[in-house]
Amino acid sequence: MGDTMQKSGKNNSTGQAMTAVLLSLITVITVFFNGSRLGTVFSRAAYAGALISMPQGASALFGNDGENSVKSEANTFLSPEKNVSDDFAKQTVLPVESGSDEFVTPEDVKRMQTEYNKKYPASSKDGDIEEMHYSSENANVKFDNVFVKNTTSFDLDIEKELEKSATLKIEDKEKPSVLIYHTHTTESYEMCDNGWYCSDYATRSKDEDRNMVRVGNEIEQQLTKAGFCVIHDKTVHDARYNGAYSRSRETVEKILKENPTVQVTIDVHRDAIYQQNGTRIKPVCEIDGKKSAQVMIITGCEDGDVEDFPDWEKNLVFALELQREVESKYPSLMRPVMFCNRKYNMDVTPCSLLLEFGSDSNTLEEAMYSGFLVGRSLASLLEEYVKQ
Repeated sequence: MGDTMQKSGKNNSTGQAMTAVLLSLITVITVFFNGSRLGTVFSRAAYAGALISMPQGASALFGNDGENSVKSEANTFLSPEKNVSDDFAKQTVLPVESGSDEFVTPEDVKRMQTEYNKKYPASSKDGDIEEMHYSSENANVKFDNVFVKNTTSFDLDIEKELEKSATLKIEDKEKPSVLIYHTHTTESYEMCDNGWYCSDYATRSKDEDRNMVRVGNEIEQQLTKAGFCVIHDKTVHDARYNGAYSRSRETVEKILKENPTVQVTIDVHRDAIYQQNGTRIKPVCEIDGKKSAQVMIITGCEDGDVEDFPDWEKNLVFALELQREVESKYPSLMRPVMFCNRKYNMDVTPCSLLLEFGSDSNTLEEAMYSGFLVGRSLASLLEEYVKQ
């Protein structure tokens, strides 16, 4: 570990933390035993909301291996088999021209939006979707246009970290340098920007035209356009939610062994943010007059129960550089970087990150637009590390 990162002396008050955990546990228990009387939809939302309200780390008590403790993922607590569906007919996707400098909504997405509005009229509304813009005000460490939510026991000096360079050197752009993959491949989105949701519509899908693969495609296209060789793995790792990170790790390690030139790995996800009253939160901003899902970078460290992550600070530097690059090109697109005591397979290379593109309440179109913008920014950043 570098000398710029020192353990801080700050510790949360034990009494306050225990009180918060106990209150949250009481809420969960109350919801659990009264769920049948409250109704299926409400009980699920309230259950998820109770866990979201817990202090950082407390919700890990309800997960496996801490996999779901950062994401406010309500679907974690549902049976994936019951929550993954394909509402629309498979469409033929026509890729945007590789030379396009603007994001153009594909025709198949427009058709799916039309089909959604026919199948789910306004009378289908079960709850509200509220737009939220996350900014530096939601961070606790800031420098210039880089802002971080630090939930670790380390003090973070962003300026000093950015004085370093990422551990990255691309010798040949024609050889694979980037791996895009999806631990939670079936995560998907709302289809229309109606300001409400229907509980019968599942925001998990096995259809690559609707799930996280579609967002990964946008990143891939922009990197390829810039001349980088990209591997985009589309394996479904979350047919069963628990254990998804172990399965995606096997995939990643196999690809890295076969392609030793890969230095950057990006695990593409989306978040899910629910309030206890059933309202769902949509992280959104506007770029060039068009709505875009806000993006959150997650980077971890060897702290608390996290072990065998000796080079985590190198990942941190890369995360901060990417945050700065995106915010410089597209101000307001990024949520604060989440710096946490988690690993999430980010130890496989010194430039491995997890990116959350919006939440399940954003539209597919908004998330694809974010992928387009982040892909362009990542290409610019990587260009700085190409051997001349």
